[in-house]
Amino acid sequence: MKKLLLILMSGILLTGCAKNDNPFFKAYDNKYGAPPFEQIKNEHYMPAFVEGIKQHQKEIDAIADNAAEPTFANTIEALEFSGDLLQKVSSVFFNLYSAETNDEMTKIANDVSPMLSEHNDNLYLNDKLFTKIKKLYDNKLTLNLNPEQVQVLEKYYKNFIRSGAALNPTQKEQLRAINKELGLVELAYGQNVLGETNAYKKVIENEADLAGLPESVRQAAAETAKEDSLPGKWVFTNQKASFIPVLQYSENRELRKELLLAYTKRANNGNKFDNNKNINTIIKLRVKKANLLGYASPADFILDNTMAKNSKTVYDFLATVWTPALAKAKLEAADLQKLMDAEGKGEKLEAWDWWFYAEKLRKAKYDLDEEALRPYFKLENVRQGIFDLASNLFGLKFKKLDNMPKYHADVETFEVTDADGSLIGILYTDYFPRPGKRAGAWMNNITEQYKKDGVNHRPIICNVGNFTKPTSDKPSLLNMDEVETMFHEFGHALHGLLSQTTYVTVSGTNVARDFVELPSQIMENWCFETQVMKTYAKHYKTGETIPDALIAKIQNAKTFNQGFTMTELLSAALLDMDYHSKKDTADFDAQTFEKNALARIGMIPEIIVRYRSTNFNHIFGGGYSAGYYSYTWAEVLDADAYQAFIETGDIYNKNIATAFRKNILERGGSEEPMKLYFTFRGAQPNPESLLKRRGLK
Repeated sequence: MKKLLLILMSGILLTGCAKNDNPFFKAYDNKYGAPPFEQIKNEHYMPAFVEGIKQHQKEIDAIADNAAEPTFANTIEALEFSGDLLQKVSSVFFNLYSAETNDEMTKIANDVSPMLSEHNDNLYLNDKLFTKIKKLYDNKLTLNLNPEQVQVLEKYYKNFIRSGAALNPTQKEQLRAINKELGLVELAYGQNVLGETNAYKKVIENEADLAGLPESVRQAAAETAKEDSLPGKWVFTNQKASFIPVLQYSENRELRKELLLAYTKRANNGNKFDNNKNINTIIKLRVKKANLLGYASPADFILDNTMAKNSKTVYDFLATVWTPALAKAKLEAADLQKLMDAEGKGEKLEAWDWWFYAEKLRKAKYDLDEEALRPYFKLENVRQGIFDLASNLFGLKFKKLDNMPKYHADVETFEVTDADGSLIGILYTDYFPRPGKRAGAWMNNITEQYKKDGVNHRPIICNVGNFTKPTSDKPSLLNMDEVETMFHEFGHALHGLLSQTTYVTVSGTNVARDFVELPSQIMENWCFETQVMKTYAKHYKTGETIPDALIAKIQNAKTFNQGFTMTELLSAALLDMDYHSKKDTADFDAQTFEKNALARIGMIPEIIVRYRSTNFNHIFGGGYSAGYYSYTWAEVLDADAYQAFIETGDIYNKNIATAFRKNILERGGSEEPMKLYFTFRGAQPNPESLLKRRGLK
């Protein structure tokens, strides 16, 4: 490690990037501790990473070499509050690597990944340090710790064990090699998905090919074409905000087919972005790692650290929802086929037809045209509606900050305060797609909440999305899915913002993977409630509040197409579990594996799994390995939790909201998830709530 650092530091000296010119080596000059994004250049990252690793290693060595008897304070707390510079640069770099990357940052990521992997191993494979932690863990009942400290100590001990601390020297070296290679191939997987997403553009030259598309969709495509120096044409991309409206409204079946297949076949085209080989490598390395640590499969290893605990629990749970979801999807497919048959073309329903005919059926059954809702869903109004909801539930206030540093012109910043005026935190919002941003929507921390020396350090949180962009004469007008996603990600933001723990290890969203989606998904329950919609659904031109008749149509149709929605979601969760339940390291063909996995569960061909293997970033390039089931698992929790409000007859019930805030949002991972939930609800969650809400029972 020392040799590596010396080499890297020599390179830094040659670049002439002095410490006094590097923002990471200075205190951030604003009262919120926000990074000075405009001052940060790509050349600043590597020197800060190198120095951050060096400083953190020195702190780790001091803790490990301390001759004093280990205590919670001189070992666990000392580790908790170490690594400031490394955390400082990492949080900025990896936030921007997701939201505003470029080729130079990709190179930095590839260079720094093995460094961070080695540093992580140097921490968790440190024998002297583990001996201290094990001694504390073995004697935890005599240490007079509070519940949060017990949880933190247990997490440290378990993290060391799960990171190989108990392995012999030969096994530790094997683990180091696996971790280093795995980090690089996971990076490559994500880079390929982004590269393929950005590379695809469908250029339309003949306006007749746009038949059926609403004017707003045509206009957005025309403006994308102008940005690409193609005036007078129309361009569609692999961003959902671009191609989903085509699937819904285009009468051009071949166009629907091309756009859907372009999206689902990302990184599966035999080109430089192809991920089939990477999938093989990732799974084989994860199997080797799991086996080395004493587990039969990656799923067994991963799930041991969750609420579910094991694969059987997850498979059994998914089966209880899959069976009714698939049955409903088959009924929905039959209804759509009838619509197609009525047109007399003799065509069979295919995946690229589902959205189109579902939209027709929704209009026929409920007189609901989703495109007609967009004028009422101006992005800024929806966001304000979310802020108002947080105010009604939790007493929070939001003030826009115009002079905060930001990393892109699209970013907006808000100060969040409590009912008593005290600072809760800072919220960054970044909502529109661009080439440097990966697909999807997410929440990230720039800084996390923690308490030290009597100071409650408040967090800085990001909500990032890829929603419909404004056009030259219209603001951003969202569809229903985008509205729901905005509420969802804000729930994650609340989890980070409202945290009141002492230690970062259990702060905010640092909880079990199958618990983390509860705060996000419960927020979705409010978004189409009448009282809530009337606060934000205002016509962007006239300011008219959405009519009651239109709200009624939305609510009448709330279980429409849920067979499709749940089938594409659950099939992805089951595919994830199948990959991570592998126990051997033999080569396999990812396409054959996927095909067989979907055939086993009876997946119907009219629906494509939500994420195909080569672009399933959640599980191959993100943190949801053997964890995509978490969305459905947490939906049981959120449906049951929201029922607590419904039972009172008041969706703004202050007592229930306060209980949810105090027992869930503020507590992070400071106690076992089910204990936190039981304290809030007074009972175990009832799965019936989910099935009823989805119209599956």
